[in-house]
Amino acid sequence: MGSGEQKSQFEKGHTVPVSDQDAPGKQHEMEGPDPVNDQLPTASGGYQPYRAAGKLAGKKALITGGDSGIGRAIAILYAMEGAESTIVYTSEEEKDAQETLRLVQEKGGKLHLQSADLRSQQTCKKVVAKAVEAMGRVNILVLNHGFQMMKETIDELSEEQWINTFDINIHPFFFLSKYTLPQMQSGDTIITCASVNPYIGRPDLLDYTSTKGAIVAFTRALSNQQIEKGIRVNAVCPGPIWTPLIPATMNEKAQKEFTSPMGRPGQPSEVATCFVFLASADSSFMSGQSLHPNGGVIVGS
Repeated sequence: MGSGEQKSQFEKGHTVPVSDQDAPGKQHEMEGPDPVNDQLPTASGGYQPYRAAGKLAGKKALITGGDSGIGRAIAILYAMEGAESTIVYTSEEEKDAQETLRLVQEKGGKLHLQSADLRSQQTCKKVVAKAVEAMGRVNILVLNHGFQMMKETIDELSEEQWINTFDINIHPFFFLSKYTLPQMQSGDTIITCASVNPYIGRPDLLDYTSTKGAIVAFTRALSNQQIEKGIRVNAVCPGPIWTPLIPATMNEKAQKEFTSPMGRPGQPSEVATCFVFLASADSSFMSGQSLHPNGGVIVGS
């Protein structure tokens, strides 16, 4: 490995350590290697620091699910690229959110915290209003939060869980977009977090997979609405990524099989770079599209 390079968190052929948590998952309670927030893999199998280039200087971002996992990595890379952000999280995730605040400030960034239950329409409206009040406006809306809980068959999947998954995973995407868009201008962006699962039809996550498919459709339709205004809407569809969601929602068998064609799970930083790209001028000719950081799973676009 080169100078300054750190050893890889997961060697090729090795998956995540099996552990157990209650939902929602908490990053500070995870066993095994810490998820990587601000480093990227090297050709020799190690990790090196993410290199920022001021791509989001002066931008203001609202990021849901920003306390841990992919959301934390997005908040950190956005700060490194010059953006000020507000993250939204649940009250149970306060400790993780405070750590994200510390990590962003460590990078010289500015971050605002909002604890909220996004299942409420009025709460979504208040979240947007508070973010605009704190930062002056929102240029980048990142809809990253989500819930999953494995159930092997439709018989095991309760009606209550089905409704709750939709209430968390897709309805707030509509509400937050609706309340953020009126103050957005040409050049602003909305980025949703979907999943590889609707492309492969994962059977043990029927409700989650269904909502993620809805997110892809929502992204395409909203893009077609907003593109004439110069507001771009795109999606990121991660594959197996090492986040608190895994030990909190997957059984032992699924955790043991949690890998990709690359022979390892991905890290949050490897997904957050997609969110930087879609928020920046680098993706100026892209809207209504889906990026697939999934470790080599071949999917239809």
